[in-house]
Amino acid sequence: MSPVIRWQDIADIIIMSFIAYNLYGWFRKTKAFQVVIGLGSLGVVYLITRNLGFFMTSWILQELGTVLFVLIIVIFQAEIRQALYRISPLHSFFGRQDTGHLFEAEEFSEAVFSLAASKTGAIIVIQRQEPIHEYLSNGIQIDATITGQIIGSIFFEGSPLHDGALVIRNGRISLASCHLPLSTRTDIPHYYGTRHRAGLGLSERSDALVVIVSEERGEVTLALSGELRKVESAGRLVDMLRTLLEPPAQEPTHISLARRICRNFWPKLVTVCFVTVCWLIVTARQGELVTVNAPIQYRNLPESLIFSKSSQDQVELQLKTVSSLIPLPKEGEVAAQIDLREIKQGSNLITLRKKDFNLPSGVQIARLRPAVLRVSVERKQRKLVRVDTRVSGSPADNLVLKRIKIQPELVMVEGPESLLSRMESIRTEEIQIDGRSRSFTVEKKLELPAQLRMLNDDPVKVRVILGR
Repeated sequence: MSPVIRWQDIADIIIMSFIAYNLYGWFRKTKAFQVVIGLGSLGVVYLITRNLGFFMTSWILQELGTVLFVLIIVIFQAEIRQALYRISPLHSFFGRQDTGHLFEAEEFSEAVFSLAASKTGAIIVIQRQEPIHEYLSNGIQIDATITGQIIGSIFFEGSPLHDGALVIRNGRISLASCHLPLSTRTDIPHYYGTRHRAGLGLSERSDALVVIVSEERGEVTLALSGELRKVESAGRLVDMLRTLLEPPAQEPTHISLARRICRNFWPKLVTVCFVTVCWLIVTARQGELVTVNAPIQYRNLPESLIFSKSSQDQVELQLKTVSSLIPLPKEGEVAAQIDLREIKQGSNLITLRKKDFNLPSGVQIARLRPAVLRVSVERKQRKLVRVDTRVSGSPADNLVLKRIKIQPELVMVEGPESLLSRMESIRTEEIQIDGRSRSFTVEKKLELPAQLRMLNDDPVKVRVILGR
């Protein structure tokens, strides 16, 4: 039987597609993504070998996958931490930096190309929305405005701060002589040196802009999102900085839902198809069947009625799950909640329904036995009945039982009308007088049938008087 598609399944596919697409966008330029592709290939091989009965191969791949999962967390902890930061809901409120009108792009670009003309090596980091302090080391604190003279003096060959990166944060020069993490990519052209690897490494880990000036070739390169882009002129750099740091005023602040969906349409479509196929594979493997006994619990009985008897105190359920990923309930975790709000006086037939059971999502009832209960209720009644007691044994010293005093003599009892109509008295627990040599008083409980209750739960006091 084909799986029934619920609204939860559609929401499941949408949520997983969103997560998968964003993970792809964040990791696609890193080595972590290549490792994930490799692990995915091993996962496919594992599924194939498992289904074909290659027990040794599937067992080795399963054990190897557990070890590799731990190694990935250790080796790629920086990338994972950055992804978690980006997906955090607090990122939009507390993680944003003020990137509007950071500095004069024209003056900055002229300073950069002046360094390029003199073949003075430089690397300048412009922090955007994401914090980058965890990737910086050995920096010298500076708080200065951004001018061409200051940038030129910092990267002058004889300057003590020229070796390292200059960091611009919130429109001011914040750090100088910083060391950046190097990229480990192997496809970087050989003529790119340490500066380019450092700029590329930071751009792989954050959304920062890194402007790099080559000392050997006098070229200006922009590192962004794990890519190196050569900049031909100061005007081109100005345009790029304005686009990346200062969005045009005419750009609409509200983007329609259709436009959001159609943007990068093909990668999104491939992601949705991939997640849907995974969902079909998972749901096609239905879970095992299990049989449990569910106790019956009654609720919402009208105040004027009282429960008399039921044909069953529990029902037998055979449960199944729509997927093998969903755990089946165990004995004692499922109960039938029968609503007696509409029940009538006398004998009633109640048909059990799925909503009467507190089943987890994704768990279905394959068989129910019995499906119909016979429940009897009666009109509730109250009655004053006499209290009697039972005495056994013989007192000592030739004494005899002279008299018994019971307090209270009458008690108010509540219960089914059919039972109370035949009841005239209720006995207390048995009183033993063996070996007693004088009168005494004891407290005893009433021996009430299960369907009755006493409105006053205080014990009954019994005074036993002995004499000659």
